[in-house]
Amino acid sequence: MKKLLFTCSLLFSSALLYSCTSPELNESDNAQACNVGNVKLTTDFATGRMDSCKRVADNEFLITLIPEINKTNAPINSSPWYAFQVQAEQATTIKVTMLVQGDKHRYPPKISQNGTTWKLQPYKLNGERLVMNIDASNNAVYIAGQEIINNEYYDDWAKTLLAKTSISYDLLGESTQGRPIYKIESKGSSNEWLVILGRQHPPEVTGALALFPFVETILSNSELAASFREKYNVLVIPNINPDGVQAGNWRHNANGYDLNRDWIDFNQIETRQINAYLEQLVARGQKIKFAVDFHSTKSNVFYTMPVDYGVENAYFVRHWLGDLDRKMPDVEVVLKPGNNPDQAVAKQYFSDKFGVHAITYEMGDNTDRQEIKDIAFNASNLLMANMLSDVDHNKE
Repeated sequence: MKKLLFTCSLLFSSALLYSCTSPELNESDNAQACNVGNVKLTTDFATGRMDSCKRVADNEFLITLIPEINKTNAPINSSPWYAFQVQAEQATTIKVTMLVQGDKHRYPPKISQNGTTWKLQPYKLNGERLVMNIDASNNAVYIAGQEIINNEYYDDWAKTLLAKTSISYDLLGESTQGRPIYKIESKGSSNEWLVILGRQHPPEVTGALALFPFVETILSNSELAASFREKYNVLVIPNINPDGVQAGNWRHNANGYDLNRDWIDFNQIETRQINAYLEQLVARGQKIKFAVDFHSTKSNVFYTMPVDYGVENAYFVRHWLGDLDRKMPDVEVVLKPGNNPDQAVAKQYFSDKFGVHAITYEMGDNTDRQEIKDIAFNASNLLMANMLSDVDHNKE
């Protein structure tokens, strides 16, 4: 039997920045420069982004990815997002080269005929250049760093849940640009709440791919889920950053702020509204019991609070994720305990403000999609089982 893996590190580490010195980087800042001729590369859809596009030869294109403005003037985590559509008047093969300004590539390209079904697009990395040949025709194809999950997808998903389960689906507030931020709620008989957050960082799609089955399992008709919802209240805010999702931002909201660094000062309306709503719940005698914040990174990892941090049920997360480790012997369950009060991340916020455990649930960018679902299904069931159990979570 494998051992549950614990590692100690900073909650997040800044990626090294790579300089791209090619003079071609500044030759065009018009993403629509490739929207002419027999072959067109376009971004006129939700999440679409390629920043700069230049036709360098017949059927050859250079795309430059440029990060959004960072109001803190500090390096953002490396997340160069791209999504564009390719269409040709006559069938042909085109060559696309992509560069990242001041950074390096993170997401291997994926291709879709319909925006729903995706597969890996063959490519090569030549130093700082990602190069791929794409078969273009009158039937447009999408190329993107990850599967496209836009704001409309969340709305459709929530309405599907609403048709199957006794939940509420309501407006929590509005984003910087006035887009709706919705909440899903299930009410139990106690005053204790499980809080689930998602999509603070727009390109972190595997976090969304984990959140969906995780929540669906909690809201399912299984005996365990029904017992859990009978006792506990559930609050899900699945898409905190709809402006960033719409724009295809690497990391930020519409104001150029990283929302997962705003859980102390609440400078941004998105985090401020969530904090206000949770404060209202507590003011009415409700209690935050546990929180899960879904993200993506290079590999699967669960960022946790240290057991000696002083939160309630100090060993609860170890018990839960230890059960997950035993349930899935072929999956490495990695725990990274950390206490970073100055980083203003959601996990720390829940622990400091409400005195309870919270985790950052990270799925690897390239983790097998079925494995993401399997982990989420088991993690969700085991979380409910542990929250309902009589086990003393203050003991190891």
